[in-house]
Amino acid sequence: MSTDAQENYRDTVAQSLADPRAFWGEAAGLIDWITPPTQVLDETNPPFYRWFTGGRLNVCYNALDRHVVHGRADQVALIYDSPVAGSKARYTYAQLLDLVARFAGVLRDLGVTQGDRVVIYMPMVPEAVIAMLACARIGAVHSVVFGGFAPAELAARIEDAAPRVVVCASCGVEPSRVVPYKPMLDEAIERSAHKPEHCVVLQREQLTAELGERDLDWKQVMHPDAVAPAEVVPVEATHPLYVLYTSGTTGKPKGIVRDSAGYAVALRWSMTNLYGVQPGETWLCGSDVGWVVGHSYIVYAPLLAGATTILFEGKPVGTPDAGVYWRMIQEHGVVAAFTAPTAIRAIKKQDPRGELIGDYDLAPLRALFLAGERLDPDTWRWATEHLGVPVIDNWWQTETGWPIAINPLGPDGATFEIKPGSPTLPTAGYDVQVLDEKGEPVPAGTEGAICLRLPLPPGTLPTLWQDDERYVSSYLSTFEGYYLSGDGGFVDEDGYVYVMGRTDDVLNVAGHRLSTGSLEEALAGHPSVAECAVIGVSDALKGQVPRALVVLKAGIELDDAGREQLQAELVQRVRAEVGAVAALRQVDVVDALPKTRSGKILRKTMRQLADGQEAMVPSTIEDRSVLDALEQVLRGR
Repeated sequence: MSTDAQENYRDTVAQSLADPRAFWGEAAGLIDWITPPTQVLDETNPPFYRWFTGGRLNVCYNALDRHVVHGRADQVALIYDSPVAGSKARYTYAQLLDLVARFAGVLRDLGVTQGDRVVIYMPMVPEAVIAMLACARIGAVHSVVFGGFAPAELAARIEDAAPRVVVCASCGVEPSRVVPYKPMLDEAIERSAHKPEHCVVLQREQLTAELGERDLDWKQVMHPDAVAPAEVVPVEATHPLYVLYTSGTTGKPKGIVRDSAGYAVALRWSMTNLYGVQPGETWLCGSDVGWVVGHSYIVYAPLLAGATTILFEGKPVGTPDAGVYWRMIQEHGVVAAFTAPTAIRAIKKQDPRGELIGDYDLAPLRALFLAGERLDPDTWRWATEHLGVPVIDNWWQTETGWPIAINPLGPDGATFEIKPGSPTLPTAGYDVQVLDEKGEPVPAGTEGAICLRLPLPPGTLPTLWQDDERYVSSYLSTFEGYYLSGDGGFVDEDGYVYVMGRTDDVLNVAGHRLSTGSLEEALAGHPSVAECAVIGVSDALKGQVPRALVVLKAGIELDDAGREQLQAELVQRVRAEVGAVAALRQVDVVDALPKTRSGKILRKTMRQLADGQEAMVPSTIEDRSVLDALEQVLRGR
């Protein structure tokens, strides 16, 4: 750890906060513009700050065309590695550009124009990346929905985004089963008030789908004789690149808008300056394109940087074993990798002594990055000991699109000392403040609400999809001049950020944010349930798992067998309505739920009891005896 490197980075962050226009104006030189921006930062309509106004560009051009033009045509851009499907493929920048331009032509011929939405409901296959970049090429707005989401969740996103076209695969392939996607899409469209004009379906050999009147076969429409490639469409810097839905504290998902120029500039800057990946190097991100990490660091950032990115269709264990990540690092020459702490915990559970790591040559690997949930010190120590490279925590959100805090990887490794439990220092552009209930900054080491002083840096959300009011009420209304992250924690005397957990009712299950509202809605639909609550409880593998508490309707009495049957039915309802990713296993039937006098269920208090913590009981509790009775259940006594 070089003192000079540390001082340089601190100076960089300080400059980005003191003079954001100069800092991000210089960073904008890392991408190609059709028309340079007239303003780096537009503050005329706070709190709706915009970056690089007046500029025109195309993100697909920056991710593909310019690398072909500047000599990277034959470099591998994308490696597809699918142990579950038994497939591997490599695409050079020139080959990927050809496929993207052709699918952009397909969308154009289906009537998709600049500003139209396209929903992408696919597994981790190259066609998902191709569809995303094709949308960017013609100025369409893509919205990728994780392939494991159930029809109700998919329907909500189709209804809100109102896509002209949906792109779907016939199925997803998992280690132990094949998941039919097309029937779930058909049911989602049936549920949705909005009906897309066309669905383009990628037929996979593991399970083909029956096509209807609105459906088109990917292979047929992509035949070179059937379509002419589409040219790049210039868009305004502030034009939406995509909408990515994330769970809120209500049942309705929030559509995070990502603009084009700010995102391109921030991601290109981050790939080299934070993750240490140079053009031409190979990078592995073990996420999914349905999540923000997949958008930012499987697709856009590595391609904007001219690197080689790996698209992995599989699991960290069971495909075929806990050595699959290490196999890919050796086979593809990966210099840096990124996954969730859950993945490492799963690997650790299967291979506690790290014996499989020794079977592979990991010499190219410079660092492992972990994000998506809190990185517990035990997992950090295990990975550090067995890999022998820096294991670097980083903290960010769907809303921010790229890291809020990280230990930047320099030529000599991690720039700063790693403190287990902390993602290290705030990143350039992020003014991180910890505030008390009155909105006042707290002393170092004191816990509070982690907030970001406005304006947020480029690449972060400028608003929510067609809902400025909810953007302000959800993020900006608690403390004037600040973005409320929803996470609590503290900053120590060295400036290190510690994120201790969510302050709202959103679960973080293996890095996937799920609304308690959506789970409760599924439970409440059961004819025997009068009332219910879902809390997130700590889990050694997944970080958090949901635990449901249900109150039965009056007059319903169940024996032990009846309760077991009800519990099984409720678990199945959540799987059908929300998806298996919810991982609900435990359902407790209780007599009543503890509430405040205003009727608010004390979820945080119940969560503390279930986690074995000292429970904070508000003075406004309606009936303490209800909580006392429930404590026996939650603490497992």
